[in-house]
Amino acid sequence: MARPAAARRLSRRGRTSAAAVAGFAALIALTSCSLIPGLPLGSGGSGAAAPALPDAPAGTIEGFGEQEPVWENCGDGMQCADVFAPLNWDEPAGETITLRLVKHPATGTEKLGTLFVNPGGPGASGSEYIMNSVDHAVQPALQDAYDVIGWDPRGVGDSTPVTCFDAAGMDEYLFGADPATADLEPGSDAWIEAALASEAEFGAACVENTGELIGHVGTDSTVRDLDMLRAIAGDPKLNYLGFSYGTYIGARYADAYPDRVGRLVLDGAMDPGASMGDVVREQTLGFEQALRAYTSDCLQRRSCPLTGSVDAAMAQIGALLDRVAESPLTGSDGRTLDSGVALTAIITPLYSQDMWGYLDDLFSSLAVDDADLALSLADFYYDRQDGQYLSNSTEAFSAINCLDYPSRTLDREQMRADAAELAELAPTIGRFQGYGDVGCAAWPVSGSGERGPVTGAGAAPILVVGTTGDPATPYRWAESLATQLESGVLVTYEGEGHTASTTSTCVAEVVDEYFLTGAVPASDPRCTA
Repeated sequence: MARPAAARRLSRRGRTSAAAVAGFAALIALTSCSLIPGLPLGSGGSGAAAPALPDAPAGTIEGFGEQEPVWENCGDGMQCADVFAPLNWDEPAGETITLRLVKHPATGTEKLGTLFVNPGGPGASGSEYIMNSVDHAVQPALQDAYDVIGWDPRGVGDSTPVTCFDAAGMDEYLFGADPATADLEPGSDAWIEAALASEAEFGAACVENTGELIGHVGTDSTVRDLDMLRAIAGDPKLNYLGFSYGTYIGARYADAYPDRVGRLVLDGAMDPGASMGDVVREQTLGFEQALRAYTSDCLQRRSCPLTGSVDAAMAQIGALLDRVAESPLTGSDGRTLDSGVALTAIITPLYSQDMWGYLDDLFSSLAVDDADLALSLADFYYDRQDGQYLSNSTEAFSAINCLDYPSRTLDREQMRADAAELAELAPTIGRFQGYGDVGCAAWPVSGSGERGPVTGAGAAPILVVGTTGDPATPYRWAESLATQLESGVLVTYEGEGHTASTTSTCVAEVVDEYFLTGAVPASDPRCTA
């Protein structure tokens, strides 16, 4: 069964590498009538051959931290290794999984330790991020002082992965059209039943193809993995740079192991206490505001495909989405472009102001019922190229996210009320973002995560970076996290886009100084450049 157009999960992607953005930008001229060739999507892992494993650890928590990785050269000065982790941290003598690491060794002689980096998600590959984008992720001064390590969290990429559908199955799940559900009213009982059936089919495939790991990929397990990696690196305290969802990992680490916190930067902060409903509401509002910011910018250009006031232009975008919802388009490859896929295409360039120009071409193409550019943008979001999925990020996102929130009974009337609230808060995109509870309601493993504030009591100072115009992790979340953490220090970037330390020179200087010396600003610098 094709996936009904339930809410797209906006928090899935954490960050897009500079190389990917640059390559994507260079190819936009080729997209007027055809799919983007050679789109530089993430591989979902380092792409290196599996390195040799260390000796199997003793089946104790301490034994896992005493592993000696077999580091192997894997190109461009990088080193790769796999290490063991327990499938279930409560049963360290039981079954094991493996985690993939990529290290950029410190280039200087006075090494400060290891800096672990997570690019977000959940479901993003840290090994790929460091392999392909270390210069974007970490400034030269930090590369000089630290071994920089990215790893694929459990369930992701080249670590023991979550596996669900093959490529054809993923195409059907994300882009398929089912005539039997085409005439169902979104939010009706019949529509919800169809959505639940589709999500249940997806979840069943994940269980069948992943096995017991499906119940052990939550962030609590990843936090314990990270502390194991710190021990393996030989560092008494953790130095860590986390983006987007990676800030949630870092915040939970600080709460679990405050005495082991070294220097932590949490950029594009999530609020650990936010419920799933909170996340959907805040992100929907954030992307609506980012779309308004784009629209205001677009209307100042002669080439803008929108006209009139900002409100009028937003109404034009809403009308395009309504038209696609009423009459889905078909791409040149036969895939269906419904309102959900079209919204994914719109959201993708909103992660970075440097990518806003793609929206000009997108709205021009949708105006003439050309689906191909929208499908290409959705492909970029889903790491799809030439009919193949180059990562398991969508599957990993679902598996991790559904474990990270407590299970709750599906309340259809509450879902309808929430959907109505989204439509009112975000008049352009909100009506297409309702009913996101369906995915986890049908998930085959009960959620066990607890959402609540953190304190990190006794931890060393922690930098929390927030961007005022961040659509994916709203600035108020950074304010909240910095307040929750007893040692939280807020650094604000007054600008647009998702995360700041790799785009703002001012923020980068604060981050570098902190990682190199431990010094934090006496007050929020309120960076503007």
